[in-house]
Amino acid sequence: MQSDKDKKILEKYKKVFDALKNYDKTGKLPFQRKRIDLTLSVETIDKLKKIREKTGKPISRIIEEKIITLS
Repeated sequence: MQSDKDKKILEKYKKVFDALKNYDKTGKLPFQRKRIDLTLSVETIDKLKKIREKTGKPISRIIEEKIITLS
């Protein structure tokens, strides 16, 4: 039987526990990163560099955030 404290911890860290459960099945964590080659136009690269300068975020993180918001 789970105590109230256990239930609160499970609710609070549900994403972490789900990620670990998935890791047990697949051997992969959802927040692992993988390098890929990507071809972009010079104009797009220049825009990404300007965003990087304004935000201080790496270009890869900018692209990830934009893709996640599209989903």
